[in-house]
Amino acid sequence: MLRGDPLKAALANALRDADGLGGQERRFAALVVRELSRHQRLLDLAAKLLGHPPGKLVMVEDQALVRYALWRRIFCGETWARIGPEVRLPGPMRPRTLKDEVLQKVVESELPEAPLPDSHAERLAMRYSFPNWLVQKLAQAYPDEATLEGLLSSLDEEPGLHFRVRPPGTRDEVLAALVEEGVAAEAVLAAPDAVRVVDASHRVFETRMMKTGRLQVQDVGSQLISEVCRPVGGSLTGLTVADVCAGAGGKTLALADFVGPSGRVLAGDRSRRRLAEARERVRHFSLRQVAFPHPLPLSDADVLLIDAPCSGTGSLAREPDQKWKLTAQEIAKYQTTQSELLEEVSRQAKHGALIVYATCSVLPDEDEAVVEGFLAKHPEFTLEPVSDVLGAERAALAAHGPYLKSLPPKVPGGGFFAARLRRTTGQG
Repeated sequence: MLRGDPLKAALANALRDADGLGGQERRFAALVVRELSRHQRLLDLAAKLLGHPPGKLVMVEDQALVRYALWRRIFCGETWARIGPEVRLPGPMRPRTLKDEVLQKVVESELPEAPLPDSHAERLAMRYSFPNWLVQKLAQAYPDEATLEGLLSSLDEEPGLHFRVRPPGTRDEVLAALVEEGVAAEAVLAAPDAVRVVDASHRVFETRMMKTGRLQVQDVGSQLISEVCRPVGGSLTGLTVADVCAGAGGKTLALADFVGPSGRVLAGDRSRRRLAEARERVRHFSLRQVAFPHPLPLSDADVLLIDAPCSGTGSLAREPDQKWKLTAQEIAKYQTTQSELLEEVSRQAKHGALIVYATCSVLPDEDEAVVEGFLAKHPEFTLEPVSDVLGAERAALAAHGPYLKSLPPKVPGGGFFAARLRRTTGQG
């Protein structure tokens, strides 16, 4: 990963090639990789204060070892007696130039206090390991200090396991079945079919509910995006929904459950690899109401979901390496792509159709700004409040003005955005 590969790919390849590791060891390895990336700025600051800044280390393996030793010390509270045996492997198995004595000093030397930056935003950026520019941008978007710090803190933590219950409306039944199998889980208020696994074990994946397709791993905010695709006061049953950026099919599955056997979900994506994964998931759940036509007949759809490509700033807890790769210029490029995609889809939407524009970004540049720019040029579309669908109680948790704004920790999981755009006059 330190050589530039995406975290997910680097981890998947390393675990694929690793022999003799059990499930618990694999989960620990995955956790460590995410944690070292997640807390990279803080760990590197500690290394610098101890005289071992990353720039002085010859090999990336040395950087990883120093970060690991410091992570075990600072975040796990471990001593050298525990850390030493973990890093004291023979050279051929772990290339490195650092001697054990150096790592022992990293763990045992007194850690000097770091000088605090002048600005509040920079202090938060250091504490929660974010780039300064990104926290400054978020501080402009969320001027309330409690909201900003809660968001940064949530995006700097290992995310919990959230599931969507299938079919919709059977959450109590599934929760009772999980209890019978000894899995501690609870309902999540923000979404009607969302559950959270409370214990840290992975037994849920061995349960009957999981094996019979009654549970789907899905973030709460992602579930809410599918929720706001519903008509006000009605259901999607029997309707046609176009999932324009279906990706790996997470929302495709939810929409298929909502439209039922009498409806249709038309799924497409520019990535063939991700769409192949979506096809496989649809086959796995035997969802005959899902089709993958190319090109998508958008003018047939009653609802068009655009889950637009974005910076993924709402998913940094799950993919922490992205915060070190993002730039302000890249966000501007995403905004251009998002606006073009919304324009393209809107031209084909029929009269009365609903477009749901969504992202997993928490930056207004990719969210409200894109929607407001579109509406300024398209009077044939009207912005509908998501509260009309969510109801007052859930809107209080996950709505900001007319928009879905699912932000942790208020809504557990990642950060998500959605807007409902209704074509009220004929095609432009």
